[in-house]
Amino acid sequence: MRLLVTGGAGFIGANFIQYWIKTHPDDEIINLDALTYAGNLENLTSIASHPGYRFVHGSICDADLVRESMQGVDTVVHFAAETHVDRSILNPGAFIETNVTGTYVLLETARQMGNIRFHHVSTDEVFGALALNSAEKFDEHTPYMPHSPYSASKAASDHLVRAYHDTYRLPITITNCSNNFGPYQFPEKFIPHAVINLLTGKKILIYGDGLYVRDWLYVEDHCRAIDRVITDGKIGETYCVGGMTEDVSNIAIAGKIATLLNKDPETSIKFIKDRPGHDRRYAVDWTKINAELGWEPQHDFDTWLSETVAWYVHHREWWEKILNGEYQTYYTKQYMSSHNT
Repeated sequence: MRLLVTGGAGFIGANFIQYWIKTHPDDEIINLDALTYAGNLENLTSIASHPGYRFVHGSICDADLVRESMQGVDTVVHFAAETHVDRSILNPGAFIETNVTGTYVLLETARQMGNIRFHHVSTDEVFGALALNSAEKFDEHTPYMPHSPYSASKAASDHLVRAYHDTYRLPITITNCSNNFGPYQFPEKFIPHAVINLLTGKKILIYGDGLYVRDWLYVEDHCRAIDRVITDGKIGETYCVGGMTEDVSNIAIAGKIATLLNKDPETSIKFIKDRPGHDRRYAVDWTKINAELGWEPQHDFDTWLSETVAWYVHHREWWEKILNGEYQTYYTKQYMSSHNT
């Protein structure tokens, strides 16, 4: 099989490519990535010389390049997206361009080239928020209620993907996953951000009261879920993918990270002004993918949080290069000015 993976130099995309080559060594992968701020080819050093792997530099909004890259492809796995909520508040236009227009270009090209199999990777954030201390969870029937420009743009892309199936019979599947964590995650996201702050003598910055809850999914479990959906999922269906069985707050995770780094949790945290439209709680019901495809998360949170923290400790050179670049400008603008209290 030949796959076109969009956004394969990013965190989840790079982990997926490494997973797929290890699990399906005879397949071919074309990685189409624009290498925006979060794209990093160093994430793929271990497989860069694999005979079945090829990198194409460019945007999913470039219809000619997309058509060229899709030649001979059996399946598109679409990761490419702007994903960070804070950045979507600062610059929503980039999210509409990539997440909506880019998805349209891919869908239309797949349709024109003979209804190529299309798997769309989305987020649980399209569903909005749940109440703290409730038993509610998102599932495939939860109404969409996005609260940020990021989640609204992903909701729009989900709707486009389903519309192409309903209107043109494009063979699609969708996964709505919870918050991923693991190696190669860009330092703007909560877990690596917290780890790197402590490793560089700063405090973990916590929005609001710190009681916000996310459903955490180890990235390799997510890759396994996508594999199961591509291989055996029902065309036209959506599958929710989550990793947790109980709620853990952001402040509790910050405490766990501090402890793993031999820091005092009480003195390692600094509260900052909350961000606008901050969703209170996410939780994902993954009953459907378990019942239909036999998938379940294999990596428990505490063990793999420890493994993830250790990865950042032992890969300092990787993240120091990032901190020396464009990210530092963003960090200063986002956290050291209006959001600081």
